Amino acid sequence: MTLAICYNRQALWCVPVMYKTTTRAFTWLGILGAVVACGGTGGTSSGLEATGGRIASAGATGIGGSSVAGGMTSAGGVASTGGFSSTGGANSAGGGTGGIGTGGLRATGGTVSSTGGASTNATGGSNASGGGLASSGGTNASGGGAVSGGALATGGTKTSGGGGGAVSGGGPASGGALATGGTKATGGSAGGLGASGGTTSNNVTQHPFPQNIRGTFCTYPRNANNNDVIAAYEQWKTAVVTADGAGGFLRIKKPDSGSVIGSTVSEGMGYGMILAVYMGDQALFDNLWKYEQSHLDGSGLMNWEIGPDNVMTSGGAGAATDGDEDMAWALIMADRQWGGSGSLGDSYLNYAKALIDLIWQYEVDHGRGEMLKPGDQWGNVDATNPSYFAPAYYRVFGQVTGKTSDWNKVVDSSYAIIEKSLNAASGNQDNGLIPAWCNSSGTPVSAFSGAPMYFQNDSTRTPFRVGQDYCYFGEARAHAYLAKISAFYASVGVANIVNGYDLNGTPHPEKAYPGLQAASFVGPAGVGAMSDPQYQQFIDDAYAKVATLQLTAGTIYYQKSWTALSLLMLTGNFVNFAAL
Repeated sequence: MTLAICYNRQALWCVPVMYKTTTRAFTWLGILGAVVACGGTGGTSSGLEATGGRIASAGATGIGGSSVAGGMTSAGGVASTGGFSSTGGANSAGGGTGGIGTGGLRATGGTVSSTGGASTNATGGSNASGGGLASSGGTNASGGGAVSGGALATGGTKTSGGGGGAVSGGGPASGGALATGGTKATGGSAGGLGASGGTTSNNVTQHPFPQNIRGTFCTYPRNANNNDVIAAYEQWKTAVVTADGAGGFLRIKKPDSGSVIGSTVSEGMGYGMILAVYMGDQALFDNLWKYEQSHLDGSGLMNWEIGPDNVMTSGGAGAATDGDEDMAWALIMADRQWGGSGSLGDSYLNYAKALIDLIWQYEVDHGRGEMLKPGDQWGNVDATNPSYFAPAYYRVFGQVTGKTSDWNKVVDSSYAIIEKSLNAASGNQDNGLIPAWCNSSGTPVSAFSGAPMYFQNDSTRTPFRVGQDYCYFGEARAHAYLAKISAFYASVGVANIVNGYDLNGTPHPEKAYPGLQAASFVGPAGVGAMSDPQYQQFIDDAYAKVATLQLTAGTIYYQKSWTALSLLMLTGNFVNFAAL
């Protein structure tokens, strides 16, 4: 099938080919001695962090909001003492990035920040009227009292069968306030972060940001700071999350790139879902997945490029494996983060299992030793993109689906191809600079007309993805590869890393950006170096560079994404929840 292929979905130009493709987060004492933690993952400089907008199980009454006798509610617009509330209720479905109110409340995802903060309404969502979000349809407290008081979010639908009083279409802002330090509030249940559409009372944020979970295998930056992650996430969200052209949902746009400017690619949806789940932004997560589900190809996988008009681009048909596997990973993490289904039609876990099975069926080459294919429309072509290899994911895919043996074969084939691709003929046997495209023997190939074969803006992801396998599982093959690429980068020095190399190590910038560096190169280089404490200074330097949020040599979407993803991993907040 002849389609337009974008050889690099960041810089994006296309050729016709055979497809690939707080204020403070207060506690408020209500009746029955309940404590309401307002907002999403709330945080204060003075020390209190509310985890996931939880409400103590003793029951609570939000001012002007919902009341429960002995039960729980997701009281979207509870006013905190002192008047710092999301007055009128919380905004739904992601929205923009809310303003910063007095005292520093960072409302991420559309919370109305009062007292000095800008009020940002979520596009496509509804504001709660009157302050409290009331649920109905079977949410009775154990004492028999039904939820009462408060207004249903305008335009929202009442939950059915779900405890915790969630609202679909008008739920709490995604993310609420992000903590900037302080201790985590404990106890309480119900509601959950951005609870919406029939979730259960157990649908709370189990691992609120920051997780700060550092594995025993890797070395972390001494200068890591969770506030840097928050700043990067907010900047990313402002730049690329939009409801425009999303069919009532949310999507990740490419403001200055794409075959059509402003388009969306499945790769970006995967990045967005990963960031949302680790930042506890459930409403954003759900709306990204709903958008993905509205653009499926005949295999049941997302078409890889959708235009800003919500219509597939002329060359956007068919799936891209990197986006699909990132989304599958994010869905597994969502199951561990929130459980249940959020505002979706099925559970996160069921969606994850179904997607993993589709990847196995259509995007793994069973005739070539379970080699990962670039997408679902490559037929019998002997070509792969090593930067898609995510061995840590495949181990967890096997655990989740009960097909460990199958997915371990994909792990093995990935490492075998990486090893074969590093050889004397290519001049890269010792430097770890893998080709952008190669065949099952590791030989660089022009997989389509104009396909790059050097170490470029896709290839740079390899030390990140392989680094995850070492940090999570201590894989010896990962360490062997990372030793090569880290020695190369260390010899270059963080300040001198450019955005592209020939396989022999000669600089080959994909495009000249005088005086600028790319987060997509420096960040993954830092993550790869975490595999060995001898690179401690390099790790610190790479982190410091990325944390400036100024590594913009490339497209807005790609560099903002890799800034946030790299900081998330470097700070110990890109975690394998399945192991906890």
